[in-house]
Amino acid sequence: MDDLGPVAWPPAPIRTERLVLRASEARDRAAFIELLASPEVHTYLGGPRSRDELERTTPEAPEQWPGSFVVDLDGSMIGQILLRRAAEDRRPTVAGRAELGYLFLPQAWGHGYASEACTAALDWLARALPGEPVVLATQTANLPSMRLAAKLGFTEVERFEAWDAEQWLGMWSPPSA
Repeated sequence: MDDLGPVAWPPAPIRTERLVLRASEARDRAAFIELLASPEVHTYLGGPRSRDELERTTPEAPEQWPGSFVVDLDGSMIGQILLRRAAEDRRPTVAGRAELGYLFLPQAWGHGYASEACTAALDWLARALPGEPVVLATQTANLPSMRLAAKLGFTEVERFEAWDAEQWLGMWSPPSA
């Protein structure tokens, strides 16, 4: 199940100091292809997808499904935030829970955009689904992602082996009202 249940989609754009989180539009297609074809972005995600395949298969307005936010800086897509239910066939500690994922173009790295966008998405989810915990999984070798998870307030639940690498699973609980 990809959706977040009773949450209306898409929500109004979420604005932060520098960014807008919004539904994807046709103007984002080239950035999505760049994001999914980038070897740097996919170092810890099993490798990039073929640019030729992406050019053939990516719809005019890509990733238009509940839980997929474009991260927009000054009118251009710099990344994607994903909030969705983890598949039921995932690890028992993850299955059925809300899960956070994020991808940012390399030129957006190191500016705090991922932290700003993920914080805004988690705040939105905490309002949309009060009390809903969120999980995040990343490779332990992905040190920037590990630092971001800690900065966002995720705490370790477990480590496990998958895809020939050690994985880290953290959980975030919204602040109590």
